[in-house]
Amino acid sequence: MVNIETIDVFYSLHSFQEDELRDKTVVIIDVLRASSTIVTAFMNGAKAIIPVGDMGEASKIAQNVDSDNYLLCGEKDGEKIEGYDLGNSPLEYLKEIVEGKNLIFNTTNGTKAIKKSLGSSKTYIASFLNVSAIVDELKKQENEIVLVCAGWKGRLAFEDMLLAGNIIHLLCNGSLPNGSRDGAKVAFGLYDKFGDDISTVIHQSNHATRLKDIIGTSDIDYCCQVDITDMLPRLKEGMITLTDG
Repeated sequence: MVNIETIDVFYSLHSFQEDELRDKTVVIIDVLRASSTIVTAFMNGAKAIIPVGDMGEASKIAQNVDSDNYLLCGEKDGEKIEGYDLGNSPLEYLKEIVEGKNLIFNTTNGTKAIKKSLGSSKTYIASFLNVSAIVDELKKQENEIVLVCAGWKGRLAFEDMLLAGNIIHLLCNGSLPNGSRDGAKVAFGLYDKFGDDISTVIHQSNHATRLKDIIGTSDIDYCCQVDITDMLPRLKEGMITLTDG
């Protein structure tokens, strides 16, 4: 049984230290777009994803693997990195491209947040696409739970906090205990106010506005879909795979 009062929420990858995640169950949230892309890659048959913190680390790994089985993927400031096989649009991760492949994945915010969670007991990747699967898994956890919003360059990202609030809302059946932590209260309150029209409010968010100028609206529309899969990506020994609880 999850103790709702112990759930914490960090609003960006810069709002916590790695030690604060140690031995806890962590959920990484980067709605626009890393989490949604990771989930989509597994929906379309990707074998594994290696999250990296920067281009240098990605290049080093890429030089030491069989290029036939690996794809170099990711973005910097919203745009596909020159020379990479794929960017960070979930719509690029088609079955005919990613099925059976290992992906080296590098993004501005999401993969950096994932890397900071390496000392956790368990780390899962959440998006609106798989939110109920995440909640079902969290209900089984005995460790304290931390929801880590990747944010955007150290700032709060509305869509990430909205998803954190959605997760908490589902875990507590819409009734948050008074003794809950501040981060959980903020996220819950955000979802309580805006959760009835997820797509509209996310389209109005700062990060969505930035992305629209770069890539249009299709990715944002896609990432606002709720529960289109029960995929449960989990980080284990530095690699994201689909594993049972």
